[in-house]
Amino acid sequence: MPSDLTTNTAVRGPSGPRTGWTPPQWVATTALLMPTYAWLTLAVLLPLLTMFCFSFLSATPMGKAPIVFTLKQYRAFIDQPYLLNIGWTSLVIGFWTTLLCAVFGFLAAVALSRATFGRMRETLLILILLPFWTNGLVRVFSWTMVLRENGFLDNLLHLVAPDAGSISFLYTRYAVVLGLVHGYLPYMILTCYIALITIDDAIIEAAVSLGARWWTVLFKILVPMAAPGLISGCVLIFVPVIGSFMEPRILGGKVGVTMGTVIEDQFTQAFNWPLGAALSFTLLAVVLAIFATFSGVLKRGAAA
Repeated sequence: MPSDLTTNTAVRGPSGPRTGWTPPQWVATTALLMPTYAWLTLAVLLPLLTMFCFSFLSATPMGKAPIVFTLKQYRAFIDQPYLLNIGWTSLVIGFWTTLLCAVFGFLAAVALSRATFGRMRETLLILILLPFWTNGLVRVFSWTMVLRENGFLDNLLHLVAPDAGSISFLYTRYAVVLGLVHGYLPYMILTCYIALITIDDAIIEAAVSLGARWWTVLFKILVPMAAPGLISGCVLIFVPVIGSFMEPRILGGKVGVTMGTVIEDQFTQAFNWPLGAALSFTLLAVVLAIFATFSGVLKRGAAA
């Protein structure tokens, strides 16, 4: 019977006979993604959801104060206007840190991808990754030894000019930016490097053969074609920098008060978790609003 022949005949696929049941593509994809998304849900989404719920409470749930739902935590910027200045300071520090990382990181990535080969490139990549292998607290405290009065910079200057004054700028916003640039610069170098190594050398050679100067190649070819890596680096740096608290507290001293340090104080000193959570989500909303405002520019830059 034809039906029997159809039943007993093996199904032939592109690579030969295939028997048994093959799951749909979406089932296989879901099975592969499930462990990752389950871990993200457990380690990231649930804590964030918990903190978001805390931001609507009148007091920390672990205390003895009565708990009611309220929006007063989100009025902190209205009830305490000094937080606006602190928020603006955090955004300015984030802007300058991101800008300096973009300039120095992109130039370093160009040198790494276009002027080095073989083992030298591998060695330089290891040196770039070296800060990630050391404790962040040790890195920041090392800068205090360099920037403080009678520190490394002062001693080096006095070797050349014994009568010169101190050039210490520890406990200033410049020191904070310097420490942040040191900590986050590798992110920019790596993202730009990955984008630059995908550019075909023939394009650069064609531009040079047609008489293009080095600045023309840099700004007309390399920057537009590596824009996705540059933009990704800016996002990776700006978002954590405006919420950082270790560098501002250690290198900035009294002038290092940022939203990150205020939020940390609410959780560790004042034990006011609802206010700390509300400030955190307010800062997150501001960041998302900034990126939404410039999303058109970012998309055009990435498509250039």
